[in-house]
Amino acid sequence: MCTDKRVGHMERTSRIEGFYKMPMEERLRIVRDFGQLTDDETLALSGLGGIDPAVPDRMIENAIGSFPLPLGVAVNFKINDKEYLVPMAIEEPSVIAAASNAAKMALPGGGFATTSTPPIMIGQVQLTGLKDPHSSKTLILHRKKEILQYANEQDPMLVSVGGGARDIEVRVIDTRTGPQVVVHLMVDVRDAMGANAVNTMAEAIAPKLEDMTGGRVYLRILSNLAVHRLARARALWKKEAIGGEEVVDGIMEAYSFAEADPFRCTTHNKGIMNGIDAVILATGNDTRAIEAGAHAYAALRGEYKPLTKFEKTTDGDLAGTIELPMAVGLIGGATKTHPTARACIKLLGVKSGSELGEVAAAVGLAQNFAALRALATVGIQKGHMSLHARNIVASVGCPPELAEEAVRILISEKKIRMDRAAEVVEDLKNRGKQG
Repeated sequence: MCTDKRVGHMERTSRIEGFYKMPMEERLRIVRDFGQLTDDETLALSGLGGIDPAVPDRMIENAIGSFPLPLGVAVNFKINDKEYLVPMAIEEPSVIAAASNAAKMALPGGGFATTSTPPIMIGQVQLTGLKDPHSSKTLILHRKKEILQYANEQDPMLVSVGGGARDIEVRVIDTRTGPQVVVHLMVDVRDAMGANAVNTMAEAIAPKLEDMTGGRVYLRILSNLAVHRLARARALWKKEAIGGEEVVDGIMEAYSFAEADPFRCTTHNKGIMNGIDAVILATGNDTRAIEAGAHAYAALRGEYKPLTKFEKTTDGDLAGTIELPMAVGLIGGATKTHPTARACIKLLGVKSGSELGEVAAAVGLAQNFAALRALATVGIQKGHMSLHARNIVASVGCPPELAEEAVRILISEKKIRMDRAAEVVEDLKNRGKQG
């Protein structure tokens, strides 16, 4: 990153060589300049200022404090020709490094291209006790305009910014208690996650649906399977950038395993969510909703399948794509109340919930590529080894001045275990006393 104070100009690039080697203070300075953050926002990212106890007390019940997680930044991300430094909150070693490396390898192919569908969320209303469910379905669809108008009356603010109830779908399903009619209210929630708006509308139309059909409503609630609110990303990894055509073939073999076997596919998709969840958490969004929607979407056609797809091109390069529901927002919840989440969103520079979802999808694709490449070449453990060794050494109370040597010994022995780390640290301490 280049800063010219004489003209007040900063080259905005996510490609920062040796970022991981810099002291934390220098990384934070670069992030502050990139995101044009205030001192308070920078302090919130660093965690050094702590969180006002009033914040968690407003966010949840029975609050007693807060639980910090490591917050890092993925570099090298170029998405739709825009540079991003991507904040990621995660406790697992090597995830951020892997995403950054994958993004760097994607640069010769143009980086990531992303798109998304409109931010449509589904509100479900369950109608029971209907003697003629299919006739009820037809009746509800016949009165769709009336239902949508009433739903939109519940949230004039959402309608004023271009959102609101857009359509209705009606399904007849068989259950253990008999046939039920399920009404899907499609709501454009704009830049919100949308749960509150959708739930309010679903609850409002429930009595009208009962009057229309003579049925009884039980559940009226948002669905986290947001099939109409999808984020998509694609990237091309040039074979020369990732180790040659043999590596491409190895990745395709690894991908074919995940495509064919649900046991492998579960871990394949977990790796994707390593990256996505870290972005979602850093920006104050709902990781549980994203996880639930992603895994349900992976099994939507009756078999559990990868959220990504990889193909070998005619030139021998690797093309990767991802598609999954992405119900994230910039309005409401922790995105507004949590100071670190607010600072992370400012750092990202996203202007809409859809853009945030697309960034998260690109990170998920990068994360998956990195895992497949590691599995197909050196194996996943080698990539984890150094960081895992550092964690083990720290956990046995190693003094900072002995940490590097202790890590070196554990890695050279290939014995990265708690018991061996304790022995190594004790031996190094004794050597120091003797010296």
